Order: sequence, then structure tokens, then C-alpha cells
Amino acid sequence: MTRHESRREGCAIGRRGGALRAAAFLLALVLAPAGPIAAAPAGPPGFADLVAKVAPAVVNIATRKVATRGEGPGFPQVPPGSPFEEFFKEFFNREREQQQQQQRRSFSLGSGFIIDPAGYVVTNNHVIADADEISVVLYDEREVPAKVVGRDTKTDLALLKIETDKPLPFVEWADSDQVRVGDWMLAIGNPFGLGSTVTAGIISARGRDIRSGPYDDYIQVDAAINRGNSGGPSFTMDGKVFGVNTAIFSPSGGNIGIGFAIPSNLARPVIESLKRTGRVARGWLGVRIQTVTDEIAESIGLKEPTGALVASVTPGGPAASAAIEPGDVVLEFDGKRIDKMRSLPRIVAETPVGREVDVVIWRKGERKTVRVKLGELPDDEQVAELGKPQEPGKPAPGATARIAEFGIQVSPITPELKEKFQLPEKARGVVVVEVEPNGPAAQEGIRPGDLIVEAMQEEIRAPADLVAKIEAAKRSGRKAALLLVERQGDVRFVAPRFKE
Repeated sequence: MTRHESRREGCAIGRRGGALRAAAFLLALVLAPAGPIAAAPAGPPGFADLVAKVAPAVVNIATRKVATRGEGPGFPQVPPGSPFEEFFKEFFNREREQQQQQQRRSFSLGSGFIIDPAGYVVTNNHVIADADEISVVLYDEREVPAKVVGRDTKTDLALLKIETDKPLPFVEWADSDQVRVGDWMLAIGNPFGLGSTVTAGIISARGRDIRSGPYDDYIQVDAAINRGNSGGPSFTMDGKVFGVNTAIFSPSGGNIGIGFAIPSNLARPVIESLKRTGRVARGWLGVRIQTVTDEIAESIGLKEPTGALVASVTPGGPAASAAIEPGDVVLEFDGKRIDKMRSLPRIVAETPVGREVDVVIWRKGERKTVRVKLGELPDDEQVAELGKPQEPGKPAPGATARIAEFGIQVSPITPELKEKFQLPEKARGVVVVEVEPNGPAAQEGIRPGDLIVEAMQEEIRAPADLVAKIEAAKRSGRKAALLLVERQGDVRFVAPRFKE
């Protein structure tokens, strides 16, 4: 090999050696640890510690209803005179008598939770409704008989009592006003009778009205709530009960992520009252109310449709004693703002009987404050009759009038119209005799036979009074007029808009 070839070969080997050393160096960079390796991000914190803390206080509710069994099997047909005739008759008669004496038991399952170490258990009323026997299955699978301390159908709550030889684990109520939409929550119950089951989710919404009762104010959750979860608790992340799981929305009957819980701030006073007296004493204002619509708000000078409009006042009730009148709008009650009409019944019911509270009302364009001493809601509360009856022997004068602005014709109350529309003997105001189809009055549901007893919160005695009130409302720049309409004893406010 020549010197030149040797040098060229050496260069090639050198180049190959350099390439190998470079590759080894890069591999070392890849393989060599560059300090401590960061751990992979962990998943969200689990709920195991929370479950271990609260689950022992959650129980299953088993109910049994005893009912008489129906008739037993019928007597088989055998040929007359058969030697088996007497045998079968005696045998099946004996079987029928035994089965008639037997009883069958229907069995259902729900959930509940212990709120007191002495053994007080909260559940839904519908879980134990019509049950002849109730038992509570504890976390350690002991089954203990329970008795009903009290129940409340209006909120679908019930309180049970069990007796054990040692104190029981229990949970505390949360302040449901503090939970927020988007907060984590945990539900524990007994779905489909499987036993204690834990599901997690978030609070989806507040203030849901599902038309199940007069005090609907549900918290909506998306944790799996199924049949058998009724009466079980929903927990905050600090292990307190913010709601009692009560209902689900589901076309199929299974969970679709829309569950409803009674807020603890609504449930707690009910349960405390049941524990103390076995019944619920609710505050009572003695009014009938309706929603303030945009048209009604505009007609009475309110800047926005808020509050609860008083349609009628119970004679002799707390509101009547405080001089609250039909047409007043309740804006605040005991320092609490009434944003929606349905908020007022719940707030009043939660207020202790006998307490004196300030009620802010809107009356004829002004805010006023009245002092009301609450009564106790009667169990057989009836809708109040409205106002003072028209003085006897003083018929409403005047001629029939057509109110073009509303598309109606009204008339004084006559014996003929009383008979035609079956009006009460002490009917007052003016009677609607014609309604223009698709007119403003028709759109508000007014129909022939209705009585207009007030306009713009002033009593109407004759058609001329109604005409005058409507003209005054138009001159003041109103776009609608507030009318109080009575139909077969049912009174409500409407605010037809004027034709443009």
C-alpha cells in the first residue's frame, strides 16, 4: 500500500471513528438521566376519604305493605256424579280458605341518612308512604325496625326513629345557600336495591321548580341518581348534607344526569319541627298571589317585572290585619327580596309563626312598608273570597259600553246576565258580554261572563267607570291597563295592552 493510499484509508477510518463517537455521544445524551425525572400528572383527587367519613351515616330504607291476597285457584270442572267430585271440592275449598287467610307483602327500597346519634333518620315521605312496616338497614348490614316521627307531604320529607344499644354515626347539615353551580358534590344511596352506592358529579343549577309542590326550590345535580336513591343525601366536599335527593328527570326511568335535591335550608327547619312536635307549623300571610308580567309591571309603573302580585286577601288573615290590599306587589319580605312570585310562599313558610316582619309593597306607584304578624298556615286553607261585597239594594248604574282598546263590550250586572252566566248573587263590577277574537282582551284569556271588578286598582261599579279609568291610563302614557277579573270565584289580574 502506498503512502497516499495508507493516508486515505486512515482518514476514512478516522472519519468512521468520529461518526461512531458522535453517535455514541448522542445516544448517551438520550439515555443519560438529566436530573430527577418529573412524575406524570396525577388524576383528580379521589373521594375515598370523604366516603369513609360519611358513608356509615347513610342507610337503606326497607318498607313493607301488608295486603290481603285475592282468591285462590278456581274449582276444576269434573263431570257431575264423578267419584272425584267430592274429593276435589273438599281439597280446593280447603286451599281457598288457607289462601284467603294468607297475606302478601309488598317490598320497596329507598335511602336515608342519620342526623342524630340517638337514631333520627331523614328520608322522603314517598319512600315510606302507606307502609305498614319500616326497617332501616345500617352500614354494617344490621336491620333495625323504625317508627315514623312525622312526615310533611308538601316538601316530601319524613323523619324516622330507630333504637340501638350504642350511639350511631351521623352527618350534619350544610348551608345550601352557600353551594354554587359548578361545585363538586357526592351522592350516596341505594339504587335499585343494590346496596350502598357512591356517585359523584357537580351542582348543575339552583332554584328549579318541577311543579311537585308549593315550595319547589330544588338543586339540580348531575351525579347518577336512580330509583332507590330517593331520600339519600347529597354531600359537599367537606362532608355536610346540602340536599335530600328526591326526584329525577328521565324519559326512560334511568339516570340521564338530571337529578333534584331538596335544599338543606328548606329541609332542616321541616325536620327540626317534625322532631320537636311531630308536625310542621308554617308561617301564613293570608294572600293569594300571581306573577307580575311585563304588561302588569308597565301598567302599575314598576320598572321591571319583579315581586308577587296580591290577587286576593283572606278576610281576617295576617295580611288583611296589616292593610295589605289586592293589587299590591310584595317586593320584600323580612329583608329578603322577592325576585319571583314563587319565592314568596317558601320564604313565608320558613318564617316562624307569630313573628312580626316588615313587608315592602308597591302600591299605586309608591313603595310602602307595612308590619305583619304571621299566623300559622291552616291545614285546610281555602282560597279567600275577594274584598267587600257590593252593598245590597244598590245596583250598578249605567249603560253597556264597548271598550275598543281591548276589544270587549261590558254591561252592568242584571238579573238576566246573572242567570245567563251563572254569576254569584253578590257579583260586583261589570260583566263582559262580548269579546273580539284575537283582540287584546282575548289574548289575556278574558271571555264572556267574566267580571271586571277593578281597573288600575280602583273599584269598578259601572261601565262608565271602566271607560274613565282606561282613558286616564292612556293619557298618562300607559301602554296597558291593569284589570282585576273574577271568574266563578277565581280572581286574577291581567293587563291587556291597548290597540295601537
